[in-house]
Amino acid sequence: MVIRVAVVDDEALIREGLAALLSLMPDVDVVAEGGDGRAALHIAEEYTPDILLLDVRMPGMNGVAVTRELRARCPQVRVLLLSTFPHDEYVIEGLRAGACGYLLKRIDSERLLQALRAVMAGEAVIDPAVTGRVIAHLQEGAKDVRFHERLTPREHQVLALLAEGASNAEIAGRLHITEGTAKNHVSHILAKLGARDRAHAARLAVEWGLLRE
Repeated sequence: MVIRVAVVDDEALIREGLAALLSLMPDVDVVAEGGDGRAALHIAEEYTPDILLLDVRMPGMNGVAVTRELRARCPQVRVLLLSTFPHDEYVIEGLRAGACGYLLKRIDSERLLQALRAVMAGEAVIDPAVTGRVIAHLQEGAKDVRFHERLTPREHQVLALLAEGASNAEIAGRLHITEGTAKNHVSHILAKLGARDRAHAARLAVEWGLLRE
């Protein structure tokens, strides 16, 4: 399956570099590029890419505002936010707005391809370098500590890997359990959090401060 990707970043060098890198990846087709939030909305409506790689910090209409607008206009377009720095407020706001993930621009090509494939599979991807800062920011006021108590220690481990975009097979390998057991843990987590899918569970985990380092 070919993943149709659009890149929007107000810095031309970064935008063109990302587009060039993506064009070298197997099964990835760069369908459009843009330099600001308005361009992102136009691209989403005209080209309907599978994934929109979107800079979170842009003048005028930033990535969070674009993401929020796209939920109403083009809900089928998956948004993957990119940033140079792990700013907690943008991670939280972006996920609340409906983004499928948040990555730092220093990500390597292999990890980026994995992230694209994970998002296409309905998973959420959060850069590990961002996760710890988000947790620290939210620890003072998690939305409901009872959610923390609902998860077992193993489910917390599974949730952390799920938030990084790991598949059931990858979770099984990291935790030395069977893939069937990993799948069961994920199902239990979704049920306990009342999440629609893996991406929703990851967003709730970040918003409620459920992840642990």
